[in-house]
Amino acid sequence: MDRSTAEQRRPVIVITGAAGYTGMHACLYFAKLGWEVAALTRTAASASKLTSLAGDDEYPSPDVCTHVCITPYVCDLLDKKRLGEVIRQIAPDYVLHLGGKNSVPESWQSPLLYMESNILSTLYLLDVLRSFPKVRIVVAGSRLKTALQAPYYPPHPYSLSKSLQEAVALSWGALFDQSVMLAEPCNLIGPGPSTGFCALLAGYIARTEQSVRDVQNVEPPALASVSAPTPFQVSSRHALRDFLDVRDAVRAYSVLLERGVPGRVYPVCSGKMMQLGDIVERMIALADTPVAIQWGDVTEEASTDVYQAKGLEELGWMPTIPLGQSLKDMIGYSRARKEETR
Repeated sequence: MDRSTAEQRRPVIVITGAAGYTGMHACLYFAKLGWEVAALTRTAASASKLTSLAGDDEYPSPDVCTHVCITPYVCDLLDKKRLGEVIRQIAPDYVLHLGGKNSVPESWQSPLLYMESNILSTLYLLDVLRSFPKVRIVVAGSRLKTALQAPYYPPHPYSLSKSLQEAVALSWGALFDQSVMLAEPCNLIGPGPSTGFCALLAGYIARTEQSVRDVQNVEPPALASVSAPTPFQVSSRHALRDFLDVRDAVRAYSVLLERGVPGRVYPVCSGKMMQLGDIVERMIALADTPVAIQWGDVTEEASTDVYQAKGLEELGWMPTIPLGQSLKDMIGYSRARKEETR
């Protein structure tokens, strides 16, 4: 990164987990602001996502990446030596730590991997950043954290790993006088390669629509061999969730990086709890064909914790993208990707 003169110098941000769902949105957002983006990914294959995507309104094409200064770096955050080399080379002003693992089912299969990926990687990153006392750091935590006090009953290893990550990040910042802010995002939705509930349903809708189009092109004798799609499974119609567009979340991270108070925890959310059934009905209403849903009867303990983004609102942030637009964009993204694979 060329910083030959102070006049030419632009803010430099390191984004970990840059090839992930939120990471790719963040890379493009900060690049469009005119910042130099150092995009850290674990593998070369992940890094290639940042320069080989078919450019659209959400993600950069190769020429856009070059123009807006997105520089991929292959760096496993658990490789302390490599991480130190990369960070010292970049000398960032800001760090947005999105890297880590975030699958509840996978955390049961590989619990130690989740402790390493979410806790040790955060420690290694914060430790090397001690050499840059002015850097401002946002660590993405999770609403699925659990209280770190006896009796200890985390619901799953992922929750434990994120709870410890948050404690480590804030404690490390306090111990070594680092400007660490903690962001706790809710369920993020919107276009992009998400593995969340709404993205899975959007993909199912796109596949169902394509199946109907395929059937319409099948000769009558072959119709008997065409099977109907397996219904989409929804565990509970009445489960409550808070949904926020990923692009609004990235704007929130930007606000925290520039104006957040070190040591503070910031919920990143809409502040509106919705039943899964309502979300599903709104999404299937956007489908071009009937969509089969199988409703489960899983009962969740009613949550009394309705998060509000008051801290962010005090800094001037508010969600701007309507829920309907987020859902429409998700389905549109899935339809486009479905067409690309044909």
